[in-house]
Amino acid sequence: MRNLLIRTLSGAVFLALFLTALLWHPAAYCVLFSAAVVIMMTEYLKITVGPHETAARILAVITGVLTFLLFFLHAGYGLAGKWLLVLPVMISLIFVAVLYTKEGNAYRTTPFILASVIYIALPFALTNMTVFSPDGSFDGRVLLAIMIIIWSSDVGAYLSGMAFGQKHGHRLFPSISPKKSWEGYFGGLVLALAAGWCSGHFSLVDFPWYHCLALSVLVNISSTIGDLVESQLKRNFGVKDAGRIMPGHGGLLDRFDGALLAFPVSVLYIMISGL
Repeated sequence: MRNLLIRTLSGAVFLALFLTALLWHPAAYCVLFSAAVVIMMTEYLKITVGPHETAARILAVITGVLTFLLFFLHAGYGLAGKWLLVLPVMISLIFVAVLYTKEGNAYRTTPFILASVIYIALPFALTNMTVFSPDGSFDGRVLLAIMIIIWSSDVGAYLSGMAFGQKHGHRLFPSISPKKSWEGYFGGLVLALAAGWCSGHFSLVDFPWYHCLALSVLVNISSTIGDLVESQLKRNFGVKDAGRIMPGHGGLLDRFDGALLAFPVSVLYIMISGL
């Protein structure tokens, strides 16, 4: 009961911060999401690289934040696209930092250092394409709808998995996550579709209903895969949680694992569909 209370309070604080960031002001969104990039990259690098390659890890986090900020300024304030070319230069500096390291195993850790930018910072940077319209006006409702679909998918999978998938269920991916079941997955899909339909019906987004449902399916599939990817990461490195920043939940990476794949897929669908 105590653990449930802690999880509830921690989740409520997280939800309040997220809603404030998306519905109040672009500056709040920028600060919160930049902080999230720093925290999640730090958690990821702590798991994969550990205390080694200090300079390269710091440069990677700086590159991650810069990736988000450049996309933020490009999408919202008309920053010329040529400034995005700063990012390959920063990547090159990471290689230089690794070249001079005298600790750890650079051949083993460098791929993880580079992956932290692609796996975490880039998906968050792409969210700028959903919160800013072509004229630069800020509206976080689309990203909020995507997150609601992800949360609904998680809740539906948990409830359906507990009800139908625990004893006689069919394992979804037993080698990575023994508790996940197909029964849970389809329960998550149903609730994700309901959340997507409600987002369009109650005008949270201005998409036709069929686009809302299609986006829900894509978000459900990609967020489920994202969850499995992070589970495999933790299993391979022998850790239970990515961090402790959210009492009762673990690290921020544990909360956004599904979103790291759902964000790029959602942005791609919205851009291709002209929504």
